[in-house]
Amino acid sequence: MTDSFDGLDIESITRDLEGIGGALSPGDLATLVAGAAAAPAAGGEGWLDLIGAPVNAPLRGALVDLRARAAKAFAHSRVPLPERLVAVRRRMAEESLDALIVPHADEYQNEFIPLRAERLAWLTGFSGSAGTAVVLAERAAIFVDGRYTLQVRGEVDAGAFSFHHLIDEPPARWLETALPTGGRLGYDPWLHSPAERDRLREACKRAGAHLVALEANLIDAAWSDQPPTPLSPVVPHPESYSGRGGAEKREEIAEVLTKDGQDAVVLSAPDSIAWLFNIRGGDVAFTPLPLSYALLHGDGSAEIFVDPLKVSADLAAHLGDPVRLSPPSALAPALSALGRRHAKVRVDWTATPSWIVDRLEEAGAAIVRAADPCVLPKAIKNAVELEGSRAAHRRDGLAMVRFLHWLSQEAPKGTLSELAVAERLGRLRAVDPLLRGLSFGTISAAGPNAAFCHYHASPESDRRLVPGSLYLVDSGGQYLDGTTDITRTVAIGTPTPAMRRCFTLVLKGHLALGRARFPQGTTGHQLDALARQPLWAEGMDYDHGTGHGVGSFLGVHEGPARISKAANAVPLVPGMILSNEPGYYREGAFGIRIETLVAVRPVDPAPEAADRVFLEFETLTVVPLDRSLIDAALLDIHERAWVDAYHARVRETHAPLLDTPEDRPVLDWLIAATAPL
Repeated sequence: MTDSFDGLDIESITRDLEGIGGALSPGDLATLVAGAAAAPAAGGEGWLDLIGAPVNAPLRGALVDLRARAAKAFAHSRVPLPERLVAVRRRMAEESLDALIVPHADEYQNEFIPLRAERLAWLTGFSGSAGTAVVLAERAAIFVDGRYTLQVRGEVDAGAFSFHHLIDEPPARWLETALPTGGRLGYDPWLHSPAERDRLREACKRAGAHLVALEANLIDAAWSDQPPTPLSPVVPHPESYSGRGGAEKREEIAEVLTKDGQDAVVLSAPDSIAWLFNIRGGDVAFTPLPLSYALLHGDGSAEIFVDPLKVSADLAAHLGDPVRLSPPSALAPALSALGRRHAKVRVDWTATPSWIVDRLEEAGAAIVRAADPCVLPKAIKNAVELEGSRAAHRRDGLAMVRFLHWLSQEAPKGTLSELAVAERLGRLRAVDPLLRGLSFGTISAAGPNAAFCHYHASPESDRRLVPGSLYLVDSGGQYLDGTTDITRTVAIGTPTPAMRRCFTLVLKGHLALGRARFPQGTTGHQLDALARQPLWAEGMDYDHGTGHGVGSFLGVHEGPARISKAANAVPLVPGMILSNEPGYYREGAFGIRIETLVAVRPVDPAPEAADRVFLEFETLTVVPLDRSLIDAALLDIHERAWVDAYHARVRETHAPLLDTPEDRPVLDWLIAATAPL
């Protein structure tokens, strides 16, 4: 980083900082500004707190302007897309590699990754959140799941990459026939778990090839204008929202380690670190993650490896003496120290970077393969977190009610576009003082665009909402007291009979799951068919899961439980929050999805004849369903009663808050939208 960045003089700004007590060197200031520019804009100006001194208005303006210029520069690579594959193949030849695997992943195995880690997008042009590419000297392939089979064909050059299904034909299986005998497949050990590495190693073995761990990422070497590592403040998350203190959580997890005869656990998932230490950050979009690693020892002491530039002044006091803050460069020596004393170290074989496991093994540590011990307790929300989620959903629901009323008035005019509608919804959520950003990029999809189940509007694809079509909006917010995720499908004007029939079939599946009662120990895999059965009966289905876990001001997609066709041995436990989101997608015509969030709870009172504990779902989302799309004749008496009761609850929740003259049109709309079927 030079002392002059995009037209602004770092040296001059640093001198101004020194005049008010700032202590950053020109190099540190340049790093901070660039890192702030590489972090999501939703973090606002909180990064200025990391300067360590009050910043006057002119200096604040100069720094904000500098960050904005840097962010604009990082948004688009100057390297033309066709030249990128050529540059990577040139690097492969220098390393004597016959193939290179490029996952959509960062060093922490996050779902949402920093700009710096968007290597798959840089190489291929594919903007989805899951996928992998494999590059060989003469051909290349890209693998995506069912959410992106249509999208990938619109974004990636079919002349450069062949298209494959990530689940039906995974990269490891494809490589068995694609690799030449004696060939060398390169991979970045920071971007693959040991489980993934083992699958690649087995594929190479079957092909008579060799797997090579690279010391440096070849995409990084070819990506000349790659953004830097993001930098945003790591801040305390108050116990008034978390419900439990960090010391209590560390003691609980340390007891698990001691009971299992383990000396320490490596935590490489930032959401586990955020939960365990009651901290949050802003290094990636949509999830308040502090990118870092941590070691927790059997005595409850811990060490967090985090960039010192991200540490706010009050963080150390919040963490307490048993928690030490160290720079990322101290991770390798700490792992080696565990190895020298032959410590038994717990690692999650499916989520920890294989580089960490390799370092521990080489140093002499005894590796214990076991799940991240924070994952399950993080998923089981306590009473404070559950009440926070209910409150967040009530406020989020009111924003959605205002939005749907507005949409009902404006959409039939045919002048609204997908991007404009999403922007309006974002503004309505933003009035909440507890909002800290969206929980994912809003899916605002009109007409046939909604057939892409993970469609994201762009200026090139932006479609108008027109009468006689369906509009699907999937969105959510990150609030200090909870994370929301809701999908509603609405008719613009008068829907066709086919639209109403398909919507009602999806609704029947949604109700079958939402009304289910099931014995303790049941998994989401065992319940998945309930949501699909009405569609299956008509020869229809959808190619995505029915439900995912949701965090508490953390990830909108959270393990370990899920509701899906895919087998999952984790039972549903009271306190877990999951989505209920069946759908149906007709290519070239429309897409339908109905999503609410639900919390697992015991049935109370228990059925009189119950001989074991039974569970059910509490519906958290309070937003009307589009009555014009419901064919009541397809619903049985119990389904109609559930819809009417739900709509009554929605009305009772929001009507008292719509008490001003300006809100009267919204209230009138709400009363009509929640009228009995």
